[in-house]
Amino acid sequence: MMATFNLSSFNSGPFILLGIPGLEQFHIWIGIPFFIIYLVALVSNSALLYLIYMERRLHEPMFFFLSILAATDLILSNTCVPKTFSIFWIGPQEITFPGCLTQMFFLHYSFAMDSAILLAMAFDRYVAICFPLRYTTILTRQIITKIVIGIVSRSFCIIFPCVFLLKRLPFCQTLIIPHTYCEHIGVAQLACADISINIWYGFAVPIVTVTSDLILIGISYALILHAIFNLPSQDARWKALNTCGSHVCVILIFYTPAMFSVLTHRFGHNIPHSFHILIANLYVAIPPALNPIIYGVKTKDIREKIILLFFLRGTK
Repeated sequence: MMATFNLSSFNSGPFILLGIPGLEQFHIWIGIPFFIIYLVALVSNSALLYLIYMERRLHEPMFFFLSILAATDLILSNTCVPKTFSIFWIGPQEITFPGCLTQMFFLHYSFAMDSAILLAMAFDRYVAICFPLRYTTILTRQIITKIVIGIVSRSFCIIFPCVFLLKRLPFCQTLIIPHTYCEHIGVAQLACADISINIWYGFAVPIVTVTSDLILIGISYALILHAIFNLPSQDARWKALNTCGSHVCVILIFYTPAMFSVLTHRFGHNIPHSFHILIANLYVAIPPALNPIIYGVKTKDIREKIILLFFLRGTK
């Protein structure tokens, strides 16, 4: 079970998660693909973690970062999606204030982790393509450990203040959340107090973090492309581009709906609320399901091991 923060509130009554307002009549049907997507995310990420753990050939920095991404995606899926399809199938669900804070923390923490991991994976590809002969000496076990500690620490430090920003607020009005899960600004808007700090922290920190990560990822891939097009043979260039293709797909799938969700909270006053919530739900459901599939299809080492593990082994 997911741990909860031992906190109290001015109003300790439970929050009510409504789902997607305006689409209640379609909740049952919307819940079916969400349930399927959740199962795909659960099975594919678990299989990927098992494969990387069991196969010694995959004990390399790239696959180590990929295993952390898979573990983070499992946290993201299990934080929100089960509650989401229970709302779709059973109806509005109660969630306690500590439970709401816990869900909010792990939701945003997973997002921050994913962004930092994608940056680390971009750095890994940069070193592998631009400095192939020094790859193992640059990305040593000690360096990788420091990178992981930095990822975990940064994500915790930028998200944990949100817990206290919500904890300080008095909730003396309705405790009905027109959403399928608790997120920082959505909960803060229910407070009967000034939430300016919450709005600006909740907007500025993700934007600054994501923007800096995207800039660094962009720089990495600019250097990678420069190195690729300077390779002597077309086969070598194609192999290098194919190696980076899966990572680029994952970056687009992750950042596009995430940035849309953050920006619509601040500027999207003319966008229907139901559309915003639907996109927000797709963000927490689809990337965790697609990431391991993309890497499984595009990465030769993983593709070969999956075929050997699940198909050829059964024919022996």
